[in-house]
Amino acid sequence: MRFRAVLSVLAGAVLITSALTGTARAETSPQGANDWACRPASAHPRPVVLVHGTFANMAVNWPAISPVLRRAGYCVFALDYGGTPGALIQGTGDIARSAQQLSAFVDRVLAATGAQRVDIVGHSQGGMMPRHYLKFLGGAAKVRKLVGIAPSNHGTTLSGLVTLGNLLGLTGPITDACPACGQQMAGSAFLAALNSGGETVPGVEYAVIATRYDEVVTPYGSGYLSGPGVRNVLLQEVCPLDFSAHLGVILDPVVQRLVLDELGAPRGRINCLNPLG
Repeated sequence: MRFRAVLSVLAGAVLITSALTGTARAETSPQGANDWACRPASAHPRPVVLVHGTFANMAVNWPAISPVLRRAGYCVFALDYGGTPGALIQGTGDIARSAQQLSAFVDRVLAATGAQRVDIVGHSQGGMMPRHYLKFLGGAAKVRKLVGIAPSNHGTTLSGLVTLGNLLGLTGPITDACPACGQQMAGSAFLAALNSGGETVPGVEYAVIATRYDEVVTPYGSGYLSGPGVRNVLLQEVCPLDFSAHLGVILDPVVQRLVLDELGAPRGRINCLNPLG
């Protein structure tokens, strides 16, 4: 447990350091993202929209995955949501309103690129919030696949949210200042409405990448979805010695390879020592 905690703290430190040193400021696009002149190639006809998690922003959340996707030939786009424009901390506002922001952003991406649909890759809240967009805001007609990395699909305990706040160096009454935190607590009215009547919508494919060592979305299996078009993947069933926890997964090359495989054609067995090779 101590080793996993150290890994989580180190991952958080990397993200926070990048923010404080200016490489991941608020409203700064991650490397490879938000080239509005990008036009999808025939090999990758759908732009990829990256959706960050609670307390994060697009630059903090996607320093690793965004350039990997761009080098693979995808048009990549990312947004900030759920916070005051320009603020370093995002993803704390009402989730339904955040989904409206995502809806407007997807429309902008489609208009700029000429694509018919997008794929979405989201982490934590960013893997769950798009489901509101798909289910209630007409997003199913505009999205081909949603890939959730450690998503909060069925919520978590208050201790999990406090753990996330502690890892990111945040203190204070989290749920008072963060409506999205309360909405992500297991048993919330928001999640009950989201998951009622089926957890998926027709015409959209879903993938969930979970880690056994997730200390924020607890239990880790609560991130899984059920229904048609769903693929649930446990990171440790792919690479048993991968100890990435909730924050570490977004820096993990194995997870990056899993995302690439979910977006395109799987490239066979993953070499855990060189997953992107």
